[in-house]
Amino acid sequence: MEFGTIEREIHIEASPEIVFEVVSSPGHLKEWWPDDARFEEIPGAAGELVFGDPGAGGAVVSFTVLDVRPPRTFSFRWTHPAGETAAEGNSLLVTFDLTPSGAGTLLKMTESGFREMGWEAAVLEQQYRDHVAGWDFHLSRLAPYIATLRVRP
Repeated sequence: MEFGTIEREIHIEASPEIVFEVVSSPGHLKEWWPDDARFEEIPGAAGELVFGDPGAGGAVVSFTVLDVRPPRTFSFRWTHPAGETAAEGNSLLVTFDLTPSGAGTLLKMTESGFREMGWEAAVLEQQYRDHVAGWDFHLSRLAPYIATLRVRP
């Protein structure tokens, strides 16, 4: 098995503008992915994602916005050490590419940079598998969450 890049594609019954807002804004992210998200939606902005309760074994993960091109692309680097600038070799790159598809949107999520992290083989495999499981779980929550936005008054 290759532990280099994770790619997922899902079709969402919503416009690219709506999907873009949901994958790029902290307020929406925390409804389907982390427990909390703190960052500005501008290239170069640094922030953090919070998973669980940091005081009880949860994690605070560094997050840096790279590209913001509504309603087509949102990308960021994450998992870099706090206080360091996110770059290839110390962080993973996540890109959401959105394409109109019928009455909805085709979302392609790509996460790369695992091999460039310099992890030993066992750590690389475990991190990759953890991220595959995480994306499979969290991305499955995206379309149902977006569906709730359309039914609100």
